[in-house]
Amino acid sequence: MQQPVEAPVIITKRYRNYALFVLTLVFTSSHVDRQIVGILLQPIKNDLGASDTQMGFLVGLTFAIFYATLGMPIAMLADRGNRRNIIAIAITIWSAMTIACGFATSFFQLALTRIGVGIGEAGSNPPSHSLISDYFPIEQRSTAMAVFAVGVNLGLLFAYIGGGWMSQHLGWRTAFFVVGAPGLLIALIVRFTLIEPARGAAEKTVQTNTTPPSFMAVARNMWATKSLRHVVAGGSLAAFVGYGMVLWLPAYFVRSHGLSQTEVGFTLAFLYGIIGGIGTFCSGVIADRMSARDVRWNLWVVAIGLTLVVPLAVASFLVETTWLAIALFCIPAFCSGFYIGPGFSAIQSLVPVRMRSVSAAINLFLTNLIGLGIGPQLVGVLSDYFKTDYGNESLRYSLMIFVCINLWAALHYALANRYIREDLALAETR
Repeated sequence: MQQPVEAPVIITKRYRNYALFVLTLVFTSSHVDRQIVGILLQPIKNDLGASDTQMGFLVGLTFAIFYATLGMPIAMLADRGNRRNIIAIAITIWSAMTIACGFATSFFQLALTRIGVGIGEAGSNPPSHSLISDYFPIEQRSTAMAVFAVGVNLGLLFAYIGGGWMSQHLGWRTAFFVVGAPGLLIALIVRFTLIEPARGAAEKTVQTNTTPPSFMAVARNMWATKSLRHVVAGGSLAAFVGYGMVLWLPAYFVRSHGLSQTEVGFTLAFLYGIIGGIGTFCSGVIADRMSARDVRWNLWVVAIGLTLVVPLAVASFLVETTWLAIALFCIPAFCSGFYIGPGFSAIQSLVPVRMRSVSAAINLFLTNLIGLGIGPQLVGVLSDYFKTDYGNESLRYSLMIFVCINLWAALHYALANRYIREDLALAETR
């Protein structure tokens, strides 16, 4: 089948920054709708009478299985068709399904609507990564990806503050209605203001008619690239810890520190929305600047950041004083997103232009199935396991054990640096 020819367009610096802003807005919207269930977890659990294991399934696997699996066929479509239109359709679906969550009257119904949110969000990230890589050259890509990744923290900021206040004063159903509606407007902005750039527009050569490789060809290429294997493994483990923490910390602060929903919302908005957002952005800027001297710094930044998380997070879970626990968690929050921007950038730089959407989807499949799917589920299972011995404090010890997995993730990024130079050089010739 003849491939569509992308019309050559001139992407100015102002426009590519605007496009990055819009795509970051899209990513923010997706994470508001994805993470709002974390701050609503305790009131939903109380209302529906669910166990921690059931709630871990609701916030994890119900979303992650469909989000991760459908991301790959959609990414293959994105490597062949119009990425902008795919993103616009995806936003419309997940926003409508988030609104539908507010109408659920049983655990089963809520699980079904969360599946719908996952189906919609499957169509957003891979084409967004591909677009950003065509807007920004490799020397600016970690910073651009880090700006995009701040959407995670902005999403958490709005989800925690808005969700915490609304769940306490208006109810958890209203929270779903309010956060779902803005996505419908964002979908229109994407559809009618974003330009679909030529493939490889930010590279030395533009590819317009090259036939996209098959899924298996992309998978084989990723597996054959040693540094890429470690980057994907490290990112999956970091997401495993990150999603488990983000989705269960609200319940932890309610149970172990006696905070109200509103107080939890503002506390975690400060930690993950503000402190974490600054850290996510800084990781990309630092990685780009340090990589100008030695390309390996792009991943050393990630390895160091993930290592710093562990001792201070464990200390935070050990203390009983609320203000001290929050203060100790500031550095872990700052470093928690270090893997996102540099990691996304590394993956896009290590594969050929026509493999970018599918390679991003394969990475997201693993990080979300392992991270979002299994991470929160395991926290809930461990919490129920520890309940016999620790009662209401079981979640504290579950999270304390869980965060130590970051050391394993950091090891993979360190190992990736053994091969990153030769793998980047090889990618430039393909």
